[in-house]
Amino acid sequence: MDELIKRLVKKYKTNSPFELAGALGIHIRFMNLGEGTKGLYYRKLKRRFIVIHNELPLEWQRFVCAHELAHDRLHKGVNRFFLEENSYFSSGKLERQANLFAVKLLSAGTSIEQEESLQSYYARIGIPAEVVFFLDD
Repeated sequence: MDELIKRLVKKYKTNSPFELAGALGIHIRFMNLGEGTKGLYYRKLKRRFIVIHNELPLEWQRFVCAHELAHDRLHKGVNRFFLEENSYFSSGKLERQANLFAVKLLSAGTSIEQEESLQSYYARIGIPAEVVFFLDD
């Protein structure tokens, strides 16, 4: 996973999940996905799509885009929903991998400062603070 992220960032000169998705030919759509669903990834007729809930704050939109991008890069052929941790959906291994990929991608090129808390670091680089609670599901 680390090597994949490193190659993506180096090749496309960005760690922005929106820019990476565009460069990889993945279409991004925003729509109301209802309560509990933050985003989803799917393929249809050889086209790939990331759909992000349109009422999420910007930092969550970024995280969800990175999470769904992970499904494209790591879990080819698997359509999975990224749901809130308290929903009926069990997150499982693929979701944990996608969360970790998202954090690693969004933090690429940055590092935690001495004596900085993880929560402060996430806030500084635009990762939702709640992410720390479901990285180790």
